[in-house]
Amino acid sequence: MNSRAKLFPIWCLIILTLTFTADVAAQKERQVTPVDEAKKDAFFLAFREKFIAAVKKRDVKFLLDALDRDVQGSFGGDSGIADFKRLWKLDQPNSKLWNELLTVLTNGGTFVKDSKIKNKQFCAPYSFTVFPPDLDVFEYEMIFGNNVNLRAKPDLKSAVVAQLSYNIVKVDYETSVKKPKTENDYSWLKIETLGGKRGFVNADFVRSPIDYRGCFEKINGKWKMTVFLAGD
Repeated sequence: MNSRAKLFPIWCLIILTLTFTADVAAQKERQVTPVDEAKKDAFFLAFREKFIAAVKKRDVKFLLDALDRDVQGSFGGDSGIADFKRLWKLDQPNSKLWNELLTVLTNGGTFVKDSKIKNKQFCAPYSFTVFPPDLDVFEYEMIFGNNVNLRAKPDLKSAVVAQLSYNIVKVDYETSVKKPKTENDYSWLKIETLGGKRGFVNADFVRSPIDYRGCFEKINGKWKMTVFLAGD
């Protein structure tokens, strides 16, 4: 047997090993761990605490004062305080803005460096700022919570097959459960983790990285909300 023939089985073994390693890596769970850098700036931290308190009180006056005059409210050209008030129907007590703002403001975030922005900037929640850049934000979402029950069926009485914490997931919307009389509002989502765990979770505990987020800039010595929107 010549030397080339002796080497052939070794190369086969190497290829098989690499293939097996790649398969294992593809099945590895990934998480988006919560991050909050607000404490790095005492002035921003104090501003955020006041903002959260105002949102809980639905204090429109504080909110409008905290908005930058050119605040961006969508990717459709809506900008400025007047457009923001119209988009979120701030003249109505049941505006959905308050719940969205509270979720954004109370779930961490990071200071962001952007060469196009001269001011210091903080964006929240963490699910937007630290989502893995190698994953398609239109294809993957994440578990937005700790020890979230993954159930075999979309029912609180169904068996819990696993508990998930901040796992990256894919959502099968076609087999998910919508709330009655709604088009895009779900009560249960059918998900699969990168590690292959499948089941249903309460829709409140799944979040897209491009769901609503807010960005804040220090302008003329004062923190202002410059962006509040969803999408990409």
